[in-house]
Amino acid sequence: MKRFFMFLFPLVLFAEEKPADKSWVSLFNGKDLTGWTPKIAKHALGENAFDTFRVEDGILKCEYDKYPTFDKKFGHLYTNLSYSHYILRMEYKFVGKMMPDAPHYVNLNSGVMVHSQPPQSITLDQGFPASIEFQFLADEGKGPRPTGNVCTPGTNIEIDGKLVTQHIVQSTAPNIPADQWVKIEMEVRGNKEIIHRVNGKEVLRYQKPQLDPKGRVIATEALLKAGSPIPLSFGHIALQAEGQPVWFRNIELKQLEKK
Repeated sequence: MKRFFMFLFPLVLFAEEKPADKSWVSLFNGKDLTGWTPKIAKHALGENAFDTFRVEDGILKCEYDKYPTFDKKFGHLYTNLSYSHYILRMEYKFVGKMMPDAPHYVNLNSGVMVHSQPPQSITLDQGFPASIEFQFLADEGKGPRPTGNVCTPGTNIEIDGKLVTQHIVQSTAPNIPADQWVKIEMEVRGNKEIIHRVNGKEVLRYQKPQLDPKGRVIATEALLKAGSPIPLSFGHIALQAEGQPVWFRNIELKQLEKK
């Protein structure tokens, strides 16, 4: 007598893999400073004085081990292109100690600037560009010190229809230890609105970034005389170097449609 055996195999469903989101573009190739231009106070545009910005192990580093003194040599690393509507994301991490002769507020302090004036318009001794800054801070153990604030060198913003002229507006982010990589995201919609996110959570939003005609923090007379409009709808992106070593990685940008 013949016997028939039926083998039952479990049904396995394979989820279709989603294609990678190709709308994100890397602004940092992990090898060198291609696509970026340094401008450090008291040095010419394009001069990477004291090897301030360097690439090691796929990380873009701001370092001060080759500086004799800081001497107010605030610097920034600018994208060669300017942008208007986009989401910028990256990770940062503080390392080491600030330069001894840098201002006290520099301790565990850095940031990324958007809607920045062109680096070609920065004067030789100018420390900061007229721009909107997503401020990076770390815990000093002295009380609340949230990261993700907005700083406004030479600029103003509006919040809920009211003009804000104070230099710093605090976010709702928590204190974060200095030895951690922090994920940040900045959603920039031209002159309409900017949103800050830290580790995936919204911590601040504001509207209508604009040049400060009174130049409360940075003189803006030259920009206005050159025809720069007061509303800030576009500009360069710049990584900050103000006396505290800091590392950056995974710097990516997604263009947004203008609405």
